[in-house]
Amino acid sequence: QVRLVESGGDLVQPGGSLRLSCAASGSSFTTMGWYRQAPGKQREFISSITSGGSPNYADSVKGRFTISRDNGKRMAYLQMNSLKPEDTAVYVCYARGSMRDYWGQGTQVTVSS
Repeated sequence: QVRLVESGGDLVQPGGSLRLSCAASGSSFTTMGWYRQAPGKQREFISSITSGGSPNYADSVKGRFTISRDNGKRMAYLQMNSLKPEDTAVYVCYARGSMRDYWGQGTQVTVSS
């Protein structure tokens, strides 16, 4: 059974940093990545990374967020720096399997003073 579990969400002040983790199990995956959803807004693509390590970022986070992964541990990470109040959202991990995409439950990130 495939399972994705996110961790690392927290309350942080503007300008602060957080590191999100996504632990995947149950299958092998090609691309892994992150979306986020803020209250009243549509789910927004944030970042992805291929199994070969090629990253992709939304314009809204370029230069502030860094995605990485450890294929051996089936982990994906999102280092978030210079956080802004508009980054407040539930951050959801996804992983692309051979037949379909899988999604985690999400972790809450709140950026507020």
